[in-house]
Amino acid sequence: MKIEICAGSIESAIAANKGGADRIELCSALSEGGITPSAGIIEYVCDNLTIPVFVLIRPRTGDFHYTRADYEAMKKDILFAKRNGAKGIVTGMLNTDGTVDTCRMKDLIEMASPMEVTFHRAFDMSRNPFEALEEIINLKCHRILTSGQANNAIEGADLLSELVKIAGQRIIIMPGSGINLSNFNDLAEKTRAGEFHLSATRPFKSRMSYMKADVSMAGKNSNEFEIIQTDADTVERICDLAKLIRI
Repeated sequence: MKIEICAGSIESAIAANKGGADRIELCSALSEGGITPSAGIIEYVCDNLTIPVFVLIRPRTGDFHYTRADYEAMKKDILFAKRNGAKGIVTGMLNTDGTVDTCRMKDLIEMASPMEVTFHRAFDMSRNPFEALEEIINLKCHRILTSGQANNAIEGADLLSELVKIAGQRIIIMPGSGINLSNFNDLAEKTRAGEFHLSATRPFKSRMSYMKADVSMAGKNSNEFEIIQTDADTVERICDLAKLIRI
């Protein structure tokens, strides 16, 4: 069983590596669902981790139907990730009718080669998961990251289990969203998936000694002096649990 950590910062990536994760998905703005990280972050993380780095290719938040400008930016990000040592990308595109944008996805996959390609949770926004599954298999993606078309993988466990069975050895179904220490075992037993995706985060107190009151960069309820990052100990505990599970 493999554990992929969704790392939304350099510190999170380092913690995932330290905790024994098999791989990371590197992104930014994790609280917004994740977007492509900066060039500097990609280069630094690829240079300093000993585990494979997969880079999220998502130019903005919101839906997964992209303009021509978005698409051109995605291609540039893929080439940059490949030049700087990334082992894979995580991406996905839909047509306006909720089907997989197979035409443009094919071009991205060819451009990414020989990196692996994970089709991300755009899958969860597709109109028919079984049709989307077959289309993504035909594209020769390596895996699908999915919550089972639900708000989290626990709620989507029934569909996840079905997808794992239908996919067989043709593609990896990797459950993700809302997975933690308390539900990991149950989800693993129910879905029988061989890979899992989680962030393993907790709040870390800011190192600032001076903390400006009543000013926030992201709205009234945001705490600028509490940083949500991956915890190496949590990663290690999840990895230890994964070693005990036989699928």
